[in-house]
Amino acid sequence: MVKYATNIRMNSPEQRPVLDDVTVVIPTLGRPILEESLSRIASGTAWPAKLIVVDQSSSDTVAGWLARLCRCGLNAEHVPSRQRGKPAALNRGIERVTTRILAIIDDDCFAEPDWLKLLRQHIYNNPDCVITGPAHPAGSEVPVSAVTGKSLSISRRPGIKFDTFCGSNMGARVAVIHKVGMFDEDPCFIAAAEDCDWAYRALTARVPIIYAPDVVVHHFGWRDADQRYSRYQLYARSHGSFYGKYLRRGDWLIALRALIHHLRALKRWVTGAITGNREQMLNGRAYLTGLLPGILDRIRHPQ
Repeated sequence: MVKYATNIRMNSPEQRPVLDDVTVVIPTLGRPILEESLSRIASGTAWPAKLIVVDQSSSDTVAGWLARLCRCGLNAEHVPSRQRGKPAALNRGIERVTTRILAIIDDDCFAEPDWLKLLRQHIYNNPDCVITGPAHPAGSEVPVSAVTGKSLSISRRPGIKFDTFCGSNMGARVAVIHKVGMFDEDPCFIAAAEDCDWAYRALTARVPIIYAPDVVVHHFGWRDADQRYSRYQLYARSHGSFYGKYLRRGDWLIALRALIHHLRALKRWVTGAITGNREQMLNGRAYLTGLLPGILDRIRHPQ
């Protein structure tokens, strides 16, 4: 049973100022935690012009939650989808955006009250950039992934180790999104790595990514240890597929990054085993054993 503090009720949130140039997109599988994520949006210091939730579940529950928000004055659109995978959900949401600015948050992330206003302000200050921010760990369980940097940074080209980008907390002008292109709906990216791929394409297209530590969401950890290890394995294969996609194109930077990723995974595995840090050990082992199969599979079977 997932437990988290639900301090805000969606039944009767107070009206907020509306940012008429911003749309928020949330992809979801209809998990119960989405209700809390929606309640945090509803309790923010400002509301978006529209909230679009792309729902890949077969339940009517999500539609009911959004109907409650609509009755309170928040313009919320429910988009049922039979597709699977976050990239497809994001693209179906982006296709419906009619405002100048788009913000994206995951269904297991809780936005700070001023999240949307700060994100919008950063976008106005940097209209040709993508803005991203931290996803701090929340809850009693360890999140599968978390971004926690405390310093503002600007990336203008792909990094050797990784790109500072949090796909569960991002925003940009829609024109910038279209310059980079939609998220890759390759089946290999269903589990993860769609954000790695998108950030890499943004930076190679000379679209800067600004990491703004004040644009905060909290990533709620709801998986148990076995579920997290399975997720690490899926992430590793998906990241391997990302590497394989660009290795087929002769991308030397990706080759170097893949090598460094293997070495870092080995270090995490060994360090975790020595120190007794089971989470670190499981993460390292999953990536060390999963990256190469993902790379080879993508090289042998390009989509």
